[in-house]
Amino acid sequence: MRGMSNHNPTPHQLRIDFVSDVSCPWCAVGLGALEQALERVSPEIQAELHFQPFELNPDMPREGQDSVEHLVEKYGIDEAQVRANGERIRERGAQVGFDFSLDRRKRVWNTFDAHRLLHWAELEDVARQRQLKKALFKAYFTDGQNPSDPELLVRLAGEAGLDTARAREILASDAYAAETRARERMYTGAGIHSVPAIIIDNKHLISGGQPAEIFERALRQIAGAAPQQTAEA
Repeated sequence: MRGMSNHNPTPHQLRIDFVSDVSCPWCAVGLGALEQALERVSPEIQAELHFQPFELNPDMPREGQDSVEHLVEKYGIDEAQVRANGERIRERGAQVGFDFSLDRRKRVWNTFDAHRLLHWAELEDVARQRQLKKALFKAYFTDGQNPSDPELLVRLAGEAGLDTARAREILASDAYAAETRARERMYTGAGIHSVPAIIIDNKHLISGGQPAEIFERALRQIAGAAPQQTAEA
């Protein structure tokens, strides 16, 4: 007689490429919502996150620009609209446990060095890359710090468990610059021109800072989808 056993099915493994910029507020919202969704679908569905580069302002000079001035110029809106949009983002952030202190975010900065460091972090350990990405969001949006400051970047790398001496070497050189540019071109060449863009198993795209419910539904659909079926939210 064959005995009964409590057999747990093997979790469905997904790869998620999260294309974003560290100065994109909707990317912070989207990551928080995605993490909530991943908690809801665990342990049946497991995912490995990889953070990919996208620069909202690739030509931003080293000294940066006043944040309100930048948004007024870039989107053709007035200061009142900037502040209303900021309040909407703050509310969405609170829903996913992220604290936006937009009054502290005085300037918009160049983020290329942060992306170089994130590229290296991915090669070292994807879990530490995720920690570094979240620390960069907090540094910029919660604490109002400059994500182009090499001293800040080295400190955050160390707090994420990465080698600070190596981080300093990278930032003092052009290490991973070509690789980061190539990744950026790959994603823009694939048609991604706004972020966040969440690519699952290299074939399913979810665009924007969606609510956790949208991500959860998409993850469950994808985990049971036919090989070439595309799910968009």
